[in-house]
Amino acid sequence: MPLEPLLPLFHRLNREHFENSLLREEGPLVTVRWSDGRLTRTAGLYRSGRRPDGSDLCEIVLSRPLLEPLPRQATLSTLCHEMIHAWIDRVLGVREVHGPRFRARMARINASQQEFEVSVRHRFPVPQRPAAWIARCPCCGLRSPYRRRREGLACRACCERLHNGRWHADCLLLFERAAG
Repeated sequence: MPLEPLLPLFHRLNREHFENSLLREEGPLVTVRWSDGRLTRTAGLYRSGRRPDGSDLCEIVLSRPLLEPLPRQATLSTLCHEMIHAWIDRVLGVREVHGPRFRARMARINASQQEFEVSVRHRFPVPQRPAAWIARCPCCGLRSPYRRRREGLACRACCERLHNGRWHADCLLLFERAAG
């Protein structure tokens, strides 16, 4: 399905489920946009903080590659999910991921309409990428796939068993390129 502009959807959901609380006279408290195509592991995200120039960063980004082939309900569900995060952060002023406030608002939205369902985790098809690296523990030989090489990781089981649960260099994972 072709992508539709997000701002009208944002305004509609804000009016219907957030009592227009994500809007001020100057405009929305959060910007909404489609990803440039690089957001491929998650359907959407909410982020806030400071930009390098010192200005506020508060935005919702939805994944163009994941949501474009799906029905409109997937876009509405994902946008509403991220709007709950923005509402908790910007309106309530609370740092919470998927805690009680999130779940209460999600349940309220789901009970009030049947067009889409908001969930904590989406169930959209995500293309799987093969692991680029295999990490091997030098102590126990356990091998685990990783998409990228990570510095300073140690085998948790061996640190627990051999070093009273403390990180130790003897258990540092060794990374090798995955075959293929």
